[in-house]
Amino acid sequence: MIKRFEHGGNIYQPVPDGGSWLDFSANINPLGLPESVRQALAAHLDAVVHYPDPAGTDLRQSLEGAYGIPAGAMVLGNGAAELFYLYMHTFRPQRVLLPVPSFSEYERAARAAGAVVSYEYLKEDDGFAFPWETLRRSCGQTDCIILGNPNNPTGTLATADEVLALAEVGARKGTDILVDESFLDFLESDEAYSVLSQAGDRDNLFVIRSLTKFYALPGLRLGFGVASPLRCGLMEGHKDGWNVNVLAQYAGVAGLGNQAYQQASRQLVKQEKDWLYHQMKKIPGLCVYPPCVNFVFWKLTGAGARTADLAEALRARGLLIRDCANYPGLTAAYGRTAVRTHEENERLVALLRENIR
Repeated sequence: MIKRFEHGGNIYQPVPDGGSWLDFSANINPLGLPESVRQALAAHLDAVVHYPDPAGTDLRQSLEGAYGIPAGAMVLGNGAAELFYLYMHTFRPQRVLLPVPSFSEYERAARAAGAVVSYEYLKEDDGFAFPWETLRRSCGQTDCIILGNPNNPTGTLATADEVLALAEVGARKGTDILVDESFLDFLESDEAYSVLSQAGDRDNLFVIRSLTKFYALPGLRLGFGVASPLRCGLMEGHKDGWNVNVLAQYAGVAGLGNQAYQQASRQLVKQEKDWLYHQMKKIPGLCVYPPCVNFVFWKLTGAGARTADLAEALRARGLLIRDCANYPGLTAAYGRTAVRTHEENERLVALLRENIR
């Protein structure tokens, strides 16, 4: 069970050449920790002798300013992943439908709360597009549908109109729609795709965002969710009162206020994802899907080719990629790589050319 839900490479294992890992298996902002966050952490290190603000007052104010979401329609999380578990623990859906492949924590959280999980397989021939008609028909037959937007690992991007149309049907038939928008901050504009501003007014829509990925904080953990005030209140009653630690709260405030970092991040990701996509497309034996944010999804096309073998070869050179064989609906030939800095992306492309046959 644990191996089935494993994520990217383990950077805590020793590197073969004694250096440091070049980690393309985790989709973290290639710019790394913002300097404003680094300074905030150093300035407030002594605050760890106190309990964190259970209300997250300053962080909520910063999120309200950045996203225009009323504080009463918001629940804070120790990373986005905690919020999947919080929703499941609070509302206990008996039947959960997952368009797959998708982020494994959706299923893990649902099963942890005793839900029966079923799959709707995204089709390779359709470019792994969401089957909207099928999902709308499923409303009323399932208690909750979980969408990643964009979907991880396929990069499938849904428009806000498509998601809201599904939520409308779900509202009439008693089905919740949980939307994970953890990567949308990497887009230059998410206006056409995000339903964050709609969630506070709908009782069956819960939208989750991660600050972990965009602000390079995976070791601190930080995220938030938006739902109706009634639903937020219910979830508050089911979580740890100090679930967001004091340094994560200061880090969130500092990151959200750093517009220069935000703009530089989006510009770098746009430039490098396009470069990486076009370079990887030139490699024989590799089918690459167009990326929309900071990761690239691909498939090995050679007879009998396995991403696990490629990953092992690259691992011996100090580079980690994501083998997607444990995603439901994918074969051993699929993989995913993060978008990093140009120099690092050049290193990836060179090693892929050497090792894909």
